[in-house]
Amino acid sequence: MATLGGDGLRLLSVSGPEPEPESAVLNGAGPGLCCWVSVCSCLSLACSYVGSLYVWKSELPRDHPAVIKRRFTSVLVVSSLSPLCVLFWRELTGLQILFLGPLMQLSMDCPWDLANGLKVALAPQAWAQCLTDMRWLRNQVIAPLTEELVFRACMLPMLAPCTGLGPAIFTCPLFFGVAHFHHVIEQLRFRQGSVGSIFLSAAFQFSYTAVFGAYTAFLFIRTGHLIGPVLCHSFCNYMGFPAVCAALEHPQRGPLLVGYALGVALFLLLLQPLTEPRLFSSLPLCQLLDRTGDSATSLCS
Repeated sequence: MATLGGDGLRLLSVSGPEPEPESAVLNGAGPGLCCWVSVCSCLSLACSYVGSLYVWKSELPRDHPAVIKRRFTSVLVVSSLSPLCVLFWRELTGLQILFLGPLMQLSMDCPWDLANGLKVALAPQAWAQCLTDMRWLRNQVIAPLTEELVFRACMLPMLAPCTGLGPAIFTCPLFFGVAHFHHVIEQLRFRQGSVGSIFLSAAFQFSYTAVFGAYTAFLFIRTGHLIGPVLCHSFCNYMGFPAVCAALEHPQRGPLLVGYALGVALFLLLLQPLTEPRLFSSLPLCQLLDRTGDSATSLCS
């Protein structure tokens, strides 16, 4: 489960005077049963998170402030209870570099110069306005914090003893991607496009949210902290999906495309060094696998 430490949210390692019962529960019943329990537990968490958004009956769209406030309450309750699910289960069983191109594009199209931009960004009035904007709070604070807590910090400890760390990185995001399909219900309800375009958009969203989920799962395992995935999630929500088509038609297309390519190259080159586990002290998730008899992988070293 997650707790707030001096250097950020950290996944607590499994502790207790008697490790044998945990190992017996995880391995004694057979790996098949353990895997089914792990997958069903993660599925129940995903359904609980999405289902909590629909406990309020309303005819208003999801971006209405009243709907956002109610959903804040729902996801905060579910997120607070999610670590208890991990406990119950145990008893039973650098991203900004990648966005170098989009950041260049944003700066080129920004109407302000650097000095004026910093003044606006650091102005208390601007932050006060953000904190009263329900959509901003949802996209930059509540969604990153609650989704990373539920879909990373709570699901990974349940999946890793069953699948191992490597497969867990790619399995866990599937629940995260599927959870975003609930947007289809609202889009169909308010007729925000044709049926085909809505489902095509949902499939595209599933793809890139699953890829992003794999990255934050990797980040969480390597660092042992939740603060990194939360900040990356907030940053990506702010930036949105890179506007590659707009970059191809931009007046300064050449420098932008170089920026896009350089960002991807630097991201891949620096991914391992910047997430070096020794920079972030202990790795409780790796310790959990050690205690259940699984050998540590390269992700832990």
